[in-house]
Amino acid sequence: MDETLNASRPYNQLISHEEATEDDYTFSSNSENQVTVSALRPESSIDHSKLLKVGLGVFALILLVVNIGLGVYYNKLTANNIVRDISGEITKLQASYDAAVQSRDEARKQLAMEIREQQVTKWELAHLNVRVKDYEKKVEKIQLDTVALRSHLLMIKEGCRHCLPGWTFMSSSCFYFTFSDTVSRVSWNGARQSCKRLGGDLAIINSREKNIGITSLISSYQDPSRAMIHSGFWIGLTDEEEEGVWKWLDGTRLTEGFWNPGEPNNVNNEDCAAVYPKSNPFTSWNDAPCNFNLKWICEMAPTSLR
Repeated sequence: MDETLNASRPYNQLISHEEATEDDYTFSSNSENQVTVSALRPESSIDHSKLLKVGLGVFALILLVVNIGLGVYYNKLTANNIVRDISGEITKLQASYDAAVQSRDEARKQLAMEIREQQVTKWELAHLNVRVKDYEKKVEKIQLDTVALRSHLLMIKEGCRHCLPGWTFMSSSCFYFTFSDTVSRVSWNGARQSCKRLGGDLAIINSREKNIGITSLISSYQDPSRAMIHSGFWIGLTDEEEEGVWKWLDGTRLTEGFWNPGEPNNVNNEDCAAVYPKSNPFTSWNDAPCNFNLKWICEMAPTSLR
């Protein structure tokens, strides 16, 4: 009975720690420990597994977030680097482009300057060519004048024995030429009066030799800047008495004339004749109005024949 009661007491009653005996306490402690170990060990294993799983999950989540953050940061960093690289390349390209444009503009300016200088050189060359041609003409004229003067000096030297000073001996006659620029041009009648004051009259060119000599001499004194119409010299030939009938001042009728082609044409009442400095002495005559102003040629007989 007691054993039965003792056996059932752990389950049917509570024992205080003061009242319990050492055996009771030992038994109870062992019993409680057994119950605790046997009852709590599976539940504790489950809790630890859950905690481990949760921890691993949280850790994985943290790693995922960190990974995503690192990826985003890496992408941003990479994008920033690419942008910086592209910006740097663009800056370099812009600088190269600006330098190329500047070089192009400078080359254009240099080219324009060289073109202007080349144009100036062309103008200067053209100017020099004109001057060279002018000098060549002047040299040619000087040479012709020298030849004419030499021949004229011979005629003057010969004329010193036969003609008055200032007169030229040619074709057995003495001739006076108004070459000087100080002598004004006058009408045909004015020229004749001047010759008479000098003791002669307007020249009579009634031979081939006279015409060639006189034309050659006046051509050597021709001024190229003067118009041909003002370069003539009055001679003693006129058709004032009868139109178309040309007579010399000594009354003889013209038999051989050395007219320019188409002359005499009596345009504007041209009744007086003049000789002009022509390279072809056989076309050196022209008719002109008697009141037109020209130089003139006087003629007189040599002193030995007077």
